[in-house]
Amino acid sequence: MNRRLLPLALSLLLAGGAHAQNPASAIAPPQDIPYPGTIKLEVDATNLAQRIFRIKQTIPAQAGPLTLLYPMWVPGGHTPRNAIDKLAGITFKANGQTLEWKRDTLDVAAFHIDVPAGATEITAEFDFLTPTGAGQGRVVMTPNMLNLQFLSAALYPAGYYTHQIMFDARVTYPAGWTAFTALDEDGRSGNTVDYKAVPFDILVDSPIYAGRYTRNIDLTPAGSTVPVKLGVVADAAKYLEAKPAQVKLHQAMVEQALKLYGAQHYNHYQFLFSLSEQMGGNGLEHQRSSENGVDTDYFTGWNEKTGFTDLLAHEYTHSWNGKYRRGKDLWTPNFNVPMQDSLLWVYEGQTQYWGNVLAARSGMRPLPASIDALALVAATYAENRPGLSWRSVQDTTNDPIIASRAPRAYRNYQMSEDYYSAGQMIWLEADALIRSKTGGKKSLDDFARAFFGVNNGEWEQQNTYIFEDVVATLNGVMAYDWATFLRARLDGKTGLTGGIEAAGWKLVFKDTPNAYAKGASRGGGGDFVYSLGLSLGKDGSVGDVRWDSPAFNAGIGSGATVIAVNGQAYGNDVLEDAVKAAKSDKAPIELMLKEFDRYRTVQLDYHGGLRYPHLERIEGKPDLLTPILTARK
Repeated sequence: MNRRLLPLALSLLLAGGAHAQNPASAIAPPQDIPYPGTIKLEVDATNLAQRIFRIKQTIPAQAGPLTLLYPMWVPGGHTPRNAIDKLAGITFKANGQTLEWKRDTLDVAAFHIDVPAGATEITAEFDFLTPTGAGQGRVVMTPNMLNLQFLSAALYPAGYYTHQIMFDARVTYPAGWTAFTALDEDGRSGNTVDYKAVPFDILVDSPIYAGRYTRNIDLTPAGSTVPVKLGVVADAAKYLEAKPAQVKLHQAMVEQALKLYGAQHYNHYQFLFSLSEQMGGNGLEHQRSSENGVDTDYFTGWNEKTGFTDLLAHEYTHSWNGKYRRGKDLWTPNFNVPMQDSLLWVYEGQTQYWGNVLAARSGMRPLPASIDALALVAATYAENRPGLSWRSVQDTTNDPIIASRAPRAYRNYQMSEDYYSAGQMIWLEADALIRSKTGGKKSLDDFARAFFGVNNGEWEQQNTYIFEDVVATLNGVMAYDWATFLRARLDGKTGLTGGIEAAGWKLVFKDTPNAYAKGASRGGGGDFVYSLGLSLGKDGSVGDVRWDSPAFNAGIGSGATVIAVNGQAYGNDVLEDAVKAAKSDKAPIELMLKEFDRYRTVQLDYHGGLRYPHLERIEGKPDLLTPILTARK
């Protein structure tokens, strides 16, 4: 091409794109009208050895162009991260003939087909090749369990709101397995379960856990007519052995949630819970269920002093906050229209707050452990987020789209989805402020009931909100300049740890970790974040290095490996002893590093001793934190 013509050709391409050259490939925007007919979806989930879901769809259609979409935007993930790369073997047929298809060149999740004359339906078949190793993504099939997400196992027609497209799903499971889901059954034939037809948005919101070793624990509060159950799948039967006292703590968590919100936005609720070292762990919210994955020793290795993780309380809270009520810019008519995440500091931030509170109120995490856990969060925003010097909490709501949880080399400086824990700090301060100014007559509990506890029993539609709705509801609890309060903290104009002091506590550092940090520590690594400024694996591998810390200023970067301390082979205890000794010995701490195939020695001129976060009461100031974390009667 003539070089002078290149700019003109480029401008034409940008202006028109592939669709301008092929108008027939244009994708119809979604409309709020019913799709004619019900799509039949069949999933064969029996190929455990090769970890493949085999999918067949029968789609009512009429002659002419048809565009089918693969869902890309993951509800609860807030990002276009669905695994379209795992699709293979895609074929379409009508009237017994195989149809040609073409992937859209601008939207690779769209498939264009010409339905032949006389056809009233097409069949679509494809394989979903689930990861066979963690390096390919989260493992969702093992010899003993599986996690089927319909978001990954279905195509749907463009041009319609998803709540207007009906799906009739049936799944064939391995023989003898039990499946848990929020979907209602419509019949069984052998190992195949037929589920009642639902709109596509509800199908996507109703994933399945199934397994060889299972237990469904009733968590329904006394006197309630709305069932809540904990469906557990495990690597082996022995991991299902929950003690009665442990079950009571989980029942108490459900009871405390209902006391907090005063309404239920589901007709039944099914926790999906995996205890596995083989299937990948996760936490993903849904309206009538949630996906939760932890290690096998959740029940069998329970430590009474540190308690359980707050994962279940967090995901359960999302039934109210995030699923029933969600930010207006997060609602989309289908799963291929981009979401916007500007209100995740409510959606995730307040859920993070209530998840921790409900874990404490129920006893799933004892009060001392809950306070210790909060100390770790407070320390993060007091000393371990230098990224706040250039970036706001509000801007981190873009992180699901920017990075989709990819690892960060220097997370404390780059920041990553800080709207979770920073949001927790903001809402703690709001709660303490309300309690203080109203003499304990009001609290953030009143906001939760007013904002999330509306329209008891409603669940098939979402209730959206904007920033001004949050402010108005807070003002309904207690008149205050809430808009300025929130924006100052979200936009980086004030600190994020004020809620600790407002609640009558202070952050201090001691030379031993708090009890919760000790109990929660796994892997034998070293935590020197608030002293040297780095964390280490058991093998000496360097994790996050705090920006502008002694370690960083000595030239240590994440990804290196410490192999020796003052001439002695690295061990966590060896480095601890060196830090302790340097408090009185003014000689620098010498670390030998390995970086790829190179070795070098650095010196850390640090003499501040070991530092680990704790919370202590402020003498003479009312304790508001204990009432926040204490069970409601």
